[in-house]
Amino acid sequence: MWSIKVWDPVVRCFHWGTALLFLANFAVLDDDSPAHRYAGYALFALVLIRLVWGVIGTKHARFSAFWPLFSEIKAHFVELFGGRPRLYLSHNPLGAVMVYNLLATLVLISVTGIMMVSDTFWGVDWVEGLHEFFANYALVCVGLHIVGVLVETKRSKINLVRAMVTGQKEIPDYTN
Repeated sequence: MWSIKVWDPVVRCFHWGTALLFLANFAVLDDDSPAHRYAGYALFALVLIRLVWGVIGTKHARFSAFWPLFSEIKAHFVELFGGRPRLYLSHNPLGAVMVYNLLATLVLISVTGIMMVSDTFWGVDWVEGLHEFFANYALVCVGLHIVGVLVETKRSKINLVRAMVTGQKEIPDYTN
C-alpha cells in the first residue's frame, strides 16, 4: 500500500461545499427564501472557482488530467465487468464524465436561478420549469455519483470518500 496526494484543498472544499449547498437548497431551504438565493449564489461562485481551478490548478485538479476519451470510457466499461482494476490517480473515465455533467448541470441551475430573479424573467414559467428540471436531474446524478463511488471503492480497494476528505489516495498493491 502506498499513498499519494491527489486532491488539493480547493478541490476538496469545492466538492464538500457544493454537496452541502446543493443539499441545503434542494431539501432544507424554502425555494422562495433569500437563504435559498444566497446559497445558490455561493454554489455558483464555487462552480466558477472550480472551472478556473480546472485550468490553472494543481496537476490532478486540472481538467486535462481527466479528459475522458471515448476509447477510455469503453475500456473502463470492460474493466467494470470483469477486467482488472486500472489505477486512476485523478478521476476514472466514467467519473470524469460525471464531473463534467455535474458542473454543466450546476451552471444551468445557477443561470436559470439568476434568470428567475431578474426583471426580464420574473414569473416566467418555463424558466422556473427548467430550474426545477435541472435541480431534479442533478439529484439523480448525485445518486449515480454516490453509487459509482461505492462501486469503484469496492472494486479498486481505494477508499474514495476518505481520499476526498484527506486529499490522499491510499493505493493498494495490485500485483498481489
